[in-house]
Amino acid sequence: MKAWALAFAAVGLLMVADVSWGQQDSAQVRRTYEQMVARAIRFLEQNQAEDGSFSAQAGPAVTALVCTALLRHGRSVNDPVVRKALGYLEKFIQPSGGIHHPRSRYRNYETSIAVMCFKQANRDGRYDRVLKRAEAFLKRLQWDEGEGKDRSDPYYGGAGYGKHRRPDLSNTSFLIEALRELGNGPDDPAIQKALVFVSRCQNLETQHNTTPFAAKNPDGGFYYTPAEGGVSQAGRTPTGGLRSYASMTYAGLKSMIYAGVDKNDPRVKAAVQWCRKHYDLKSNPGLGSAGLYYYYHTFAKALDALGVDVFEDAQGRKHRWREELILELARRQRSDGSWTNENPRWMESDPNLVTAYVLLALAHARPR
Repeated sequence: MKAWALAFAAVGLLMVADVSWGQQDSAQVRRTYEQMVARAIRFLEQNQAEDGSFSAQAGPAVTALVCTALLRHGRSVNDPVVRKALGYLEKFIQPSGGIHHPRSRYRNYETSIAVMCFKQANRDGRYDRVLKRAEAFLKRLQWDEGEGKDRSDPYYGGAGYGKHRRPDLSNTSFLIEALRELGNGPDDPAIQKALVFVSRCQNLETQHNTTPFAAKNPDGGFYYTPAEGGVSQAGRTPTGGLRSYASMTYAGLKSMIYAGVDKNDPRVKAAVQWCRKHYDLKSNPGLGSAGLYYYYHTFAKALDALGVDVFEDAQGRKHRWREELILELARRQRSDGSWTNENPRWMESDPNLVTAYVLLALAHARPR
């Protein structure tokens, strides 16, 4: 049976089954997963440029995401596609320790993504020095006392990009993940500084967040940034609050967990409650189709970090989120093995980027 047929058969089972799936059903989902991953990897193998890159016009980040995804799905550093991609990325290692295009405005983003790739490939210590210097570079970029910012400043602890490097939750979540991959624990000063910024991106008024936005929309979700007057990609409420949306809420949730915040902490509980109220795999709640595959990526990472296999929504429905995500992504896979978003916002019309997001999500949703 073809992968799409397996997916639709499994979807039918999911619609009528209780949360307790039978062994046969789980085996069917696993087959769907394996066939879906194999087709996606074949697409990427066929889509690599001669110089080893993927979507080189976007800089090194897409190549790093693809290479990381391949490594996390079992490809070795000696795999021809991986080897060529790593060679391409090595050209972006800068004297400063950063790993980015020399004229890039996305130094934190590109370096954080490259760190995760080189760390995954560093099974024989070949990138030890590169990673050590990249870690120091990322910590220098972070907004803190070195840039004249103290804890009272809404920039404090964050990371960003653009001309003025305004910090945002997306960049800061990549920073935390990169530092964690490098072995920094929750007690690392840079991670704790980043947690200060992350907490201020949540619509929850606590001693960790006294910004003017939290009280105006206290739903426990997350938005893009409290800096520069506050920004949410989902817009503002009539009272001037910043609307929460799913991709940032899951990014905030996983960042807090990675930073050592206890699951019983009010910040984590409020974020989980928001996710329970807005559980959805058909859209990026709050943004619709915009950033949908980035959302799938953060959704899988956050729930995996939370350590749950069954997630109960606010209506009491129990979701085996791994299987549900696998089946939704199988339904959306294109005939050539790739994924793409009809909504082109944030480059999601690029099948290399979107397929990398999906494979990274699937690495966290791998069937038990």
